[in-house]
Amino acid sequence: MSFSVPSFAQDSPEDSLALELSDSLVHVYYIRQGSVHSMSYDMEVERFSSAVSDEEFVRRLRDMNSFIPLSYNDIVKNYCILYSEKLKSPMEEVIGQCEYYWPIFNDIFSYYGLPLELRALAIIESRLQPTATSRMGAKGPWQFMYRTARGYGLRIDSWMDERMDPVRSTVAAAKYLKNAYEIFGDWQLAIASYNCGIGNVNKAIRRSGGKRDFWDIYTYLPRETRGYLPAFEGALYALHYYKEYGITPKKAAIAVPVDTFHIKKQLHFEQIAAVVGVPKETVTQLNPQYLHEIIPGKEYPCVLRLPMKFTNGFIEAGDSLYAYDTARLFNPVKIRKIMEGGSGNSIIYKVKSGDVLGKIARRYGVSVAQIKKWNHLKSDTIRIGQNLTIFK
Repeated sequence: MSFSVPSFAQDSPEDSLALELSDSLVHVYYIRQGSVHSMSYDMEVERFSSAVSDEEFVRRLRDMNSFIPLSYNDIVKNYCILYSEKLKSPMEEVIGQCEYYWPIFNDIFSYYGLPLELRALAIIESRLQPTATSRMGAKGPWQFMYRTARGYGLRIDSWMDERMDPVRSTVAAAKYLKNAYEIFGDWQLAIASYNCGIGNVNKAIRRSGGKRDFWDIYTYLPRETRGYLPAFEGALYALHYYKEYGITPKKAAIAVPVDTFHIKKQLHFEQIAAVVGVPKETVTQLNPQYLHEIIPGKEYPCVLRLPMKFTNGFIEAGDSLYAYDTARLFNPVKIRKIMEGGSGNSIIYKVKSGDVLGKIARRYGVSVAQIKKWNHLKSDTIRIGQNLTIFK
């Protein structure tokens, strides 16, 4: 599988590199495909035991020959046990998904000169689920907040959210991690910054008296970030030694290998399913960034990914593909509603004390401009008790 590196905006200053304290799967709930997933463990208080000795854990971590330095202590041990012994069922699904995601991550991380071990961060963030959404509005396999995603050139509009595009979002994550390493010169600190932001890591360094080792600044970091590097090590450990724990990867439902097409016309998932014969569920799995099952190629060039076995059929379909059932699929009322920023799936938010538009926008993963347009606001001023319509 190959990829093309998108043309991104220039790297942002340090303040806008920060990922605003995001909530990863290490600690909190995630919403995915209508269901709620949680690890159900408070890692601040849990103390797991294992039949594996400390000496064996140390040997195994050493034998992994990780480019990123790996530590060992009671905290790291706890996370190694978590991912390899307590989360066997989720890890069976995750490792099965690696068949599709690892080639994508490998190409992109290699292009940017990054250690491939960093792939494990996507397991912590989303369990490799492209549509994962946190309670704070972070989305995609790499869990980008709206502002950071836009700062790294990801398109988020009424038609698509590239935070859920496995290629584009991975490029953004690679750029972030590369920037963070250039700032700190240390992979452990760069990894910590992915959770809490570069500014918070710098603040912890200052509070520690200038120390630049993760474990020396550990107590000065935000609570969740303290577990982030140990979780990375635990996930990486489980990826290497899952067979020793009887973890059997589940065959991923997502189709591989995949071919990529550049679309310059409006195209609906149902047209692809009906004319080419690709199951619509498969089209959705491979193209999670499109919010309404419509590829807006007429608005701007877009990418479509399909199983390679359908490549010839897609090419041979020609104009008949784009002409199929257009009156129903591209109903003008529906298209206008989408272009105005909504799909009919809206909520009413009541403004509370301390609220500002930026805070509300981050919470729901939308932009301030969208909230103003939806509510016909001429300024950023809002008042307590005011009702705001927000399209999810």
